[in-house]
Amino acid sequence: MSFKNKVVIVTGAGQGIGFEICKILSEKGATVILNDMDADLANKAEALINESSGGNCLAMAGDSSDLVFINKMVDTAVNLYGHLDIVIANAGITLFGDFFTYSKESFSKVMDVNLGGSFFLAQAAAKQMKEQGNGGSILFTSSVVGHQALKNLAAYAMTKAALEMLAKNLVIELSQFKITVNTVAPGATLTERTMEEADYERIWSDITPMGRPAYVSDIANTALFLVSDEAKHITGQSLIVDGGWTAVSTLPHGLK
Repeated sequence: MSFKNKVVIVTGAGQGIGFEICKILSEKGATVILNDMDADLANKAEALINESSGGNCLAMAGDSSDLVFINKMVDTAVNLYGHLDIVIANAGITLFGDFFTYSKESFSKVMDVNLGGSFFLAQAAAKQMKEQGNGGSILFTSSVVGHQALKNLAAYAMTKAALEMLAKNLVIELSQFKITVNTVAPGATLTERTMEEADYERIWSDITPMGRPAYVSDIANTALFLVSDEAKHITGQSLIVDGGWTAVSTLPHGLK
């Protein structure tokens, strides 16, 4: 897959899956706007990508759920590079909590970032792609918990299931403009955050049919396929990348 001359926005990309997506895109010729809420993470990610691949990566630190900042990212892409071809709404937050005591503040925050940020980034990007007249690709990051219930993740899980329905619904709105819209649904994945959890790799290796959790490259390579020219006839779909876990849905000890 080549992404030469493609201009891409990726949110939530200072580390983990988002960073890996940006790195591989850059290696394959794309110009990437890398967003993260954490300015230090974003700037370090930009430097790493540009130094390692000689790529063209621009960090934009900011709140991916803020409509003003969303429009700023799209405007920056167009003003600096002339067009916008691909948007990957990867930013999301996980706030665990018991259903009976889950706070309104936590609920609103999860909804704003996971759903609001993704919805309005897709809206702003689609308007630009429609105006350009040569199509484009939008990708949402869902999760296996949009398919399989896990304790203490009710709010988070509903946002991920909603993103998959959003992708389906936008087929009606966007196909006439040759804009594809899909979701990738990662399972347990080894990232900087998950590796801080005790026994995360061992637990998920034990209950994943393929014998290990995903690497960030597993998710990134799937994401790149879904936004590539090779996938131009795929839209409204969600692709689960979980080593077969949702096929058997064995729950981690303590989460039954």
